[in-house]
Amino acid sequence: MKRYVVLVAYAPDEWAAATPEQRQEYFDAHHAFERYVDEHGRRLHSGALCDAQTATSIGPGRGAERVVTDGPFVELTEQIGGYYDVELPDLDTGIAAARLLPAAYTVEIRPVMTIEGYESV
Repeated sequence: MKRYVVLVAYAPDEWAAATPEQRQEYFDAHHAFERYVDEHGRRLHSGALCDAQTATSIGPGRGAERVVTDGPFVELTEQIGGYYDVELPDLDTGIAAARLLPAAYTVEIRPVMTIEGYESV
């Protein structure tokens, strides 16, 4: 199995403007994605993220010279709204799963990299 992070992006305020029926369609699509992943691999974790304007960005540099700003680092027309951390046999299976997510979303699938000598604590 390979590990992937599936990033879900959407237009800001899309959720707030959605009707109850549209919201149910989103839920149904997410549940279809989850069932597909459960049948072909496994979900390690997932989560919804608060809107980008709630973000805190830390610029490049060392120590105290790193500038901290409120909000996203760049202007976005779409923002990451959530993610799934999954294990699947291959990228083709990941693509098939991602196609089940709401059609209004932009979905990015990234393999998780293993760095020799580094282990998270």
